Amino acid sequence: MTRRLLLLNLLLVALTALSAWQLRKEWEAARAREAATLGRAIQPLPAPPAAAPQASAPLTPSSYLEIAQKLLFSKDRNPVVVVETPAPPPPKPMPPLPVFHGAMNLGEGPIAIISETPKNPHREFRPGEQVGPFKLVAVTSREILLEWEGKQVIKGIELLAVSSEEPQQTMQRTEAPGPAAPPPPKIEAGPGGEIGRGMRACVPNDSTAPGTVVDGVRKVVSNSPFGQVCRWVPVQ
Repeated sequence: MTRRLLLLNLLLVALTALSAWQLRKEWEAARAREAATLGRAIQPLPAPPAAAPQASAPLTPSSYLEIAQKLLFSKDRNPVVVVETPAPPPPKPMPPLPVFHGAMNLGEGPIAIISETPKNPHREFRPGEQVGPFKLVAVTSREILLEWEGKQVIKGIELLAVSSEEPQQTMQRTEAPGPAAPPPPKIEAGPGGEIGRGMRACVPNDSTAPGTVVDGVRKVVSNSPFGQVCRWVPVQ
């Protein structure tokens, strides 16, 4: 038993010595590698070629334009000029329509009996003639076409006659009632002003009998859907 213990102790001592020798050998190898690494001469790398510095652009006032425009404490530096466009003028109001009394066609085209205003005497107008500020374009049995400032106005004959009489009817309603005015006296008068094509207008309240010839014109009174139409026509 003692002999076995002795052999075991000897074996352990041998292993310990072997381990120590192996450690020392590795330590010496590490020292040798360290000395070789630290003693090696390092060749420096060549420096990269230096690029020439770029020339800076010269300073100009325009480069500060954005800074000046965004300066909050100086709004007058904004170069944008606000142009205020004036409001367009209001459209010109259309004058009152003329008063339509009737129409006829004697074979030479339509003729309209119109007064430029309720106070003006009526006379004959043909398409293309000027009726005050309006131009008579066409006349039919139901409608009358006028032109004003490049705009066409189409009105029914009955509506044009009614709308022209409305101001007079309204005025009569607003006026205080009074004694009825006597009817205008009949006067003996000849032909009035010329209305075109050698014809002349009749004077209001003219009591000259139809067929009377004065200064080469004869008085002619004809009936129409809107009443009697009076005119003086040249004697053939």
